[in-house]
Amino acid sequence: MTILEFKRHFKTELSELYTESEAAFLCSVFVQKIVGFDSFHQRRFSDQQLLIQDEQELLRIISELKTQKPYQHILGETEFYGMKFFVNEHVLIPRPETEELLELAIHKIKQQFAVLNAAERNEESQNLITKDSSHSVQNGSKSVLKILDIGTGSGIIPLVLKKHFPQAEVTSVDFSEKALEIAKKNADFHQLAIRFIHADYLNFNWEQSFDVIISNPPYIGIEEEYEIADSVKEFEPKMALFSPTSDALVFYRKIAKDTEKYLNDNGLLFLEINQKLGPETLELYSNGFSEAMLIKDLSENDRFIFGKK
Repeated sequence: MTILEFKRHFKTELSELYTESEAAFLCSVFVQKIVGFDSFHQRRFSDQQLLIQDEQELLRIISELKTQKPYQHILGETEFYGMKFFVNEHVLIPRPETEELLELAIHKIKQQFAVLNAAERNEESQNLITKDSSHSVQNGSKSVLKILDIGTGSGIIPLVLKKHFPQAEVTSVDFSEKALEIAKKNADFHQLAIRFIHADYLNFNWEQSFDVIISNPPYIGIEEEYEIADSVKEFEPKMALFSPTSDALVFYRKIAKDTEKYLNDNGLLFLEINQKLGPETLELYSNGFSEAMLIKDLSENDRFIFGKK
């Protein structure tokens, strides 16, 4: 079978699951993964015969795709926020909405802590003026930005934030040991230092405070399971999708309590939420914040909460 013949076979076999453009994209991705040819070379060498082992592997991939298994799980990786991440059945596949969450967080963090650092520098300057010239100000007196990510999964949120704020101390917690294995693999791949904690967050207390708390916790109610596509609930971890109790807001209630105790003054909160429970979720953060708002995603759904303490 040539590359061109395989592409035609791929399109025909998966026509009921994917549009023509989706099938073309996926076929190109898998041919590059197995054969090593990018899209340009796939076109240039379209009449080249596939090696027997490559053909067998590509046909196996078609069989897996027919089960509606996510192509990212078959590849074992995906791209998110311009970075490569390893994924498998133990972690959620990153969604575009979480990229929006990170866009919001990066913008607000830069904005907020640039202001605070400027104020701190001004205070240091004033202290220098009032101090005797024989005294010196210690280097590195500025506090380190401390970020907490709750429900880390594959580690996409803490790793993107660490990449953008390399001096920050980033802590991530997850209940799934298998998910943390993937998160640590991704951290090693990108050579980024994250403090990973294996714990049941709903029953966990912190010993430090943070400047930023961010989370995309399980927020789908048990009664909503019938609305979720089989390709999601059959292949992605239910632990990361569905609330562990009948209360779909159980994680948000715990996060609200933790912001009272562990979020520093002027600290920032970023949450991805259930679009059906926007006002109810926001109400949990009506006290203790100088600013709290519900933000829509690009599809005009209530999707995020931003808070400033």
